[in-house]
Amino acid sequence: MTPTPESEPDEALREELGREDVRLETAPPLSVLNWAFRRFGSGAVLACSFEDVALLHMARSIRPSLEVVFLDTGGHFPETLEFVERLEREWSLRVTRTTPPPEAESWPCGTARCCELRKVEPLSRLLRGRTAWITAVKRVDAPTRDDAPVVGWDRRFSLVKVNPLATWTDDDVAYYLASHRLPRHPLWDEGYGSIGCAEMTQRPRPGEGRRSGRWVGLAKDECGLHEA
Repeated sequence: MTPTPESEPDEALREELGREDVRLETAPPLSVLNWAFRRFGSGAVLACSFEDVALLHMARSIRPSLEVVFLDTGGHFPETLEFVERLEREWSLRVTRTTPPPEAESWPCGTARCCELRKVEPLSRLLRGRTAWITAVKRVDAPTRDDAPVVGWDRRFSLVKVNPLATWTDDDVAYYLASHRLPRHPLWDEGYGSIGCAEMTQRPRPGEGRRSGRWVGLAKDECGLHEA
């Protein structure tokens, strides 16, 4: 089943997160990451789709041994899997891969419970006992993310969620990648704007946002990981 909220932060933590969200709203991502690593230590993990190379590079520059979580849905493009293996090898990353539970076989890509079983449920299992997860969510990604905080409480997974890139634009990310001469996901050069599972991802539609190529044919904007 899709995880349901298990707990709320106590008053002291709620107040702390509110203060830090206001303070870090105008801070650069590196400052946000430094705060997260100081505050949560080894209890913090980075969830990375490996489109998130800018954030991955920043986090690695501060904490090379950080645990990097990759959700292996069983439906990724071969190019995505090859890119993950390349960076894992070249950057000496400590990558933890999640896998779907057996019942996911009955719910292939595009069906009602696919994302729940291939993304949400595996991540929920992995995050148990952790205190914070770090993501590459940006407010410009989609209307559903317009109000994403820099720091907040994730009720779905019952821990702190840190979005260091929340205030960044796609141009900010592109500039960071270029200025640091970092590799880009290989499918970006083929015109893809946002990359998920191969069967449900196509190039963005003309005149629409870069995530318009996700969940082809479905009335869907999120997989469930970042829904309130």
